Amino acid sequence: MITYTSISGETVRVLGLIVEYNPFHNGHLYHLKKSVELINPDYTVAVMSGNFVQRGEPAIVDKFARTKMALAYGADAVFELPFVYCIQDAGGFACGSVGVLHRTGIVTDIVFGSESSDINILNEISGILSSQPHEYTVILKKYLKEGLSFPNARKYAILDYLTSHNFPVEDIRLLEKSNDILGLEYLNYLKQYGSSIQPHCIAREGSAYNDETVTSRLASATAIRNIIKEENIAFLKELVPEISFEIILSEFENGKGPVFFEYMREIILSKIRLMDKNDLLTIYGIKEGLEDRFYNYSRRSMDLDCLLKNLKTKRFTYSRLKRALIHILFNLSEKEIKTYNSQGPQYLRVLGFNKKGQELLSLIKKKSRYPLIPTASQYYQIYKYLLKNQNEPYKKYDSDPTIYMKQINRDFDASNIYSLLYPKKEHAMFEPDKKNQIIITEDKDEKTSHY
Repeated sequence: MITYTSISGETVRVLGLIVEYNPFHNGHLYHLKKSVELINPDYTVAVMSGNFVQRGEPAIVDKFARTKMALAYGADAVFELPFVYCIQDAGGFACGSVGVLHRTGIVTDIVFGSESSDINILNEISGILSSQPHEYTVILKKYLKEGLSFPNARKYAILDYLTSHNFPVEDIRLLEKSNDILGLEYLNYLKQYGSSIQPHCIAREGSAYNDETVTSRLASATAIRNIIKEENIAFLKELVPEISFEIILSEFENGKGPVFFEYMREIILSKIRLMDKNDLLTIYGIKEGLEDRFYNYSRRSMDLDCLLKNLKTKRFTYSRLKRALIHILFNLSEKEIKTYNSQGPQYLRVLGFNKKGQELLSLIKKKSRYPLIPTASQYYQIYKYLLKNQNEPYKKYDSDPTIYMKQINRDFDASNIYSLLYPKKEHAMFEPDKKNQIIITEDKDEKTSHY
């Protein structure tokens, strides 16, 4: 049963999207348009990765530029996915992104891209992964002990489980594709949050998520970043919508992009070379002998590409290794990440909105049990309020002030490091989040302002 949001006494549908837009391309525009056609929402909101993305890399252009793209093509409000969820695997990423949408208190529907586009089968498999039946966990542990990466171990475990329970074997194909894997995690966390948000999926069109070459105008973000790296700007214009292209070009001309993973060579290698194996063992995801590999190969590798090739094994995928490098850089511990994942996002941070979105922000302020941060400069004022009222029996917010403060400080840390990666060093300011203005658009004419 769909729970509708009420604005001025009228019920409305609010579409929620989970995005990275790294950068916003033709495939993203297709997904956004199809999602709107499917739901016919009154409002559309997006939760978007900040300056670092889920594959363990810095975004090609910063979060404010990508917010402009989102607002230009249909989002009414954009929220930042807290950094501590951006750089996790599919499960942690879903924990944060679904958490933000659920905790707005106003989102009624979520639509995600899917290779299978079969929400019923996805829901069925999600139920198994969520309930973790004993037979399944035993099989999963067996494959992990054989040295398989977690995604592959889970794929084979669910195949064995489904086969033994007379499920169609072809259902396992859902665990081989990036968008279906993420979709399963979204469904898992909708259940865990007890959310009334209704999930839907649409068929992914064009290139696969990790395709490195361009085969159509619906190219993958990976292929588009390669085009940018090759400085083939004329070709890029064919692969992204017009306004997106203009924003990208403007960022490049201003020296605020492109930003590539390789730009972190000095800060990452120097950080690892100053650590010993015991230091590495405190970092989230560094286990099963990975500390030895990082310690040894960081001292032999001259750049990040060489380091990753040396680290790569059947068990450790490139994406996992890149995320581990980000965890090392920011000293993210196992205990810290587990706390964030058990408690979920503690705030709703606005990156931008339009006139319609402003109506939703006013509603969120009234309905959400988590504080809305309209500008970064207000974060400490909100913290003091949370701290003062945390023991009140009828407190307004459910946020834990300590976790709130740790999460948002991690956002600031991420932006501080990201600013060092801009091609023009004049942009390498400290605490840019507290200086940059959020994006406000009106009547399709973009302007920036404080809210």
